[in-house]
Amino acid sequence: MGTYLLQIFNGISVSSILILAALGLAITFGLMKIINMAHGEFIMIGAYVTYLMQNQFLHLPKSLFGLYFLLAIPASFIVSGLVGFVLERTVIRHLYNRPLDSLLATWGVSLVLQQLARNIFGAPNVDVKSPGWLDGGLVLSQGLQLPYKRLFIIALVIVCLLSMFLLLYKSKTGRRIRAVMQNREMAESMGINTRRVDAYTFAIGSGFAGIAGCALTLLGSIGSTLGTNYIVDTFMVVVLGGVGTLVGTAAGGLLIGTANTTLEFLTNASLGKVLVFILIITLLQWRPNGLFNISSRSLDD
Repeated sequence: MGTYLLQIFNGISVSSILILAALGLAITFGLMKIINMAHGEFIMIGAYVTYLMQNQFLHLPKSLFGLYFLLAIPASFIVSGLVGFVLERTVIRHLYNRPLDSLLATWGVSLVLQQLARNIFGAPNVDVKSPGWLDGGLVLSQGLQLPYKRLFIIALVIVCLLSMFLLLYKSKTGRRIRAVMQNREMAESMGINTRRVDAYTFAIGSGFAGIAGCALTLLGSIGSTLGTNYIVDTFMVVVLGGVGTLVGTAAGGLLIGTANTTLEFLTNASLGKVLVFILIITLLQWRPNGLFNISSRSLDD
C-alpha cells in the first residue's frame, strides 16, 4: 500500500509539471489558435537558465548557494518570456489564421533553438545540483517518504495557478485577454489592441514554460531535447482539459499524469502509455471540446 501511495504521489508531481508546461500553451492556443511546436524549447530555456544561475552561485560562499534556485525561478520566467515575445513579434504575428504554416514554422524554430543550445552548452546532458534545503523528504510512515523536491514542485504549481487566476480574473490585462479569447472582432471594435494582447500573452505563456523547465532540473539532468519529451503530453493536457481554461488545464494535467503513472505501475511503460491514449480518446468522444470549455458568443454561429 505504501508503494502504491508513493506512485500516486509521483503521479501528482508529474501532473504538476504537465500543468505548469500546459498553463501558457492553453492560453496562447486558445487566444491565437497557433499550434506552437516550439513550446517545449521554452521549457529547455528555463532549464538552462537555472543551470547558468547555479554556475554563477558556485563562485559565491557556500552559505548562499541554496538561494540560487529561488532566483532562478523568476529568471527562467523572464528569459523565456523575452524569447517568446521576440518569437511572436518576428514569426508568429505573420501566421495568424494559418495553422498548418504555424505548425511548420514553429517546428523549424524548435530545431534552431535545440541546435543553438547544443552549440552553447554541448550535446551531452548537464546536471543541476538542487539546493540543500530540498534534500530529503517528509516521512509519513515506514517505507513512505515524500521527497521535498516533488513537494516543492507541487507547491510551485499551485502558486503559478493562483497567479494566473489573479492575472486573468482580477486585473485589467486579464479582462482584455479574456475578451480577445471570447470574441476577437468585438474586442477590436471596443478599442482593444489585439496584436499587443497577443504579444504579451504569448510572452507570459512562454514564461510559465520556462518555470516548468526550472522545476524539471530538480528531477534529473537536462539537455537540448528536454522539452521534446513533454510537448506531446502538454498538447494532450490542453486538448483534454479544454482550450483556454485554467480549471481544464489543471484537470487534464492531473488526469493524464496520475493515469500514466498508475497504469505504468500496474502494467508496464509501453502498455500504460497505450492505455492512457485510449482513455483520452474515449473521453474526447464523450466531450469533443474537452472537459471544460469557454462560453463564447463567437462559437454560437
